[in-house]
Amino acid sequence: MVKKTISRTQAKKQIKEFFEDLKGKTPKEVRKIRRLAMGYNIKLEEKKKLFCKKCFAPYNFPGVKIKNDLITISCDSCDHKSRWKIKSS
Repeated sequence: MVKKTISRTQAKKQIKEFFEDLKGKTPKEVRKIRRLAMGYNIKLEEKKKLFCKKCFAPYNFPGVKIKNDLITISCDSCDHKSRWKIKSS
């Protein structure tokens, strides 16, 4: 079986289109697009905050808490808590 290769710009385009409508995606699709980004060394930057890093399910109705310059988001499917620092300008 021959592996189908695409260019880096095509991979960026696929990733951008994928994250435009994330609500209807499955964790398997999120995992696949994340692997694509890692394969072409493309940073997801702020896009990686749109899905749970444990179960890869897109956040639909996450629990959000803000305390001491930290944002804590709990996943609605696996209840994993992700914490990010609030950027101060």
